[in-house]
Amino acid sequence: MNSSKSPGLAGFGILKNTTCHTEKKVSVFFSIIFMTVGILSNSLAIAILMKAYQRFRQKSKASFLLLASGLVITDLFGHLINGAIAVFVYASDKDWIRFNQSNILCSVFGICMVFFGLCPLFLGSVMAVERCIGVTKPIFHSTKMTSKHVKMMLTMVCLFAVLIALLPILRFRAYQIQASRTWCFYKTEHVEDWEDRFYLLLFSCLGLLALAISFLCNAVTGITLLRVKFKSQQRQGRSHHFEMIIQLLAIMCVSCICWSPFLVAMARIGINESHSKETCETILFALRMATWNQILDPWVYILLRKAVLKNLYKITRGCCGVHIINLHMWELSSIKNSLKVAAISESPVSSKQINLQPLSSTAQ
Repeated sequence: MNSSKSPGLAGFGILKNTTCHTEKKVSVFFSIIFMTVGILSNSLAIAILMKAYQRFRQKSKASFLLLASGLVITDLFGHLINGAIAVFVYASDKDWIRFNQSNILCSVFGICMVFFGLCPLFLGSVMAVERCIGVTKPIFHSTKMTSKHVKMMLTMVCLFAVLIALLPILRFRAYQIQASRTWCFYKTEHVEDWEDRFYLLLFSCLGLLALAISFLCNAVTGITLLRVKFKSQQRQGRSHHFEMIIQLLAIMCVSCICWSPFLVAMARIGINESHSKETCETILFALRMATWNQILDPWVYILLRKAVLKNLYKITRGCCGVHIINLHMWELSSIKNSLKVAAISESPVSSKQINLQPLSSTAQ
C-alpha cells in the first residue's frame, strides 16, 4: 500500500495512519474564501489588462501587459481548478478510497498543484527581467522585446512548468495524498527513495531560484530608477519614480513572504526523512500562505498604481496633516518619462552635450 511505484494504490498508503487532522468547517471556509477572492481579483485584473492592452498595443508597455496577463490568467485557472477539486474533496468528507480508486483525481490534483505553483513564480521572474531590461536598456527593449518574443517566452515558461509537473507521471511515480487528506503532492512522508527527494528538491530549488531572480532584477531596477532620479535636475525627475519603486517593493515582499515558507518546508522534507505532526500542520499553513500570493498578485501588479497611491497619499496627509510630497509633481507619463531620461543618459549625444557645457561656460 505504501509503494510509490504502483499508480493505482500509491495515493492510499497514507490514509491508514494519518497524523494531521483539520476541522472540516474551518477548512471548507478557507477553501471557498480563497477560491472566491482569487477568482474575483484575478478576473478584475484581467479586465483591466485587456483594456490597457488595447491602449498600449503598439508601445513598449505591451510586453509588460502580455506578461501580466499570462500571470493573472494562470492564477485565475489555478484558483478555479485547484479550488474546485479541494471543495469536492471536502464535500466528499475526504473519502479518497470511494472516489479515487484509480488515483486519477489525485494525479490531476498533484499536477495542477505543481504547475500552478511554479508557473506564477516563473512568470514573476520573467516580468522582473523584462522590467530590468526596460529600465536599464530602454533602446534595446524597444527594438528587441517585441510581442512575438514575449509570447514565445510565455509559451516556453508554461511548457517548462508542465514538464516539471508531469515528470513523476512519466517516471511512473504517482502523486501522494497528503497527511491532511485534503490535497495531493509529491511524497512527503517516509521519504527514503532518492527520486522522491529529487522531486521535492527540484520544486523548492526552482521556486527559490525564481524568487532570487525576481529579487535581484527588481533591486537592480530600483537602484537604476533612484540613480536616474538623483541625476535629473528637472522637477518632474524627482517624483516620477515613486510609483514604480512602490510596486517593486510590494512585489518582492509579497512573493518572498508568501512562498518562502512552503518552498523551504519542501526542501527540508527532501533533505530530512522525519515528518512530524508539527511539520504537517506547518505545511498546511504554508500552503495557504502560498495561495495568498496568487490572490495578491493582481492587486500588486495592476491595482497598486498611481491613482490608488495618490488617493492613499491624500488620506494619509489628511490624517497626519504633514506635507511630505507635492502633488503637482505627479504626472500622467511618469513611467514613460523615466525611460526617456534613462535613454537620454545612455545616448552618446547627451554625453557630448554634457561635455560641451563646461567649455561654453569657460568661453563666456
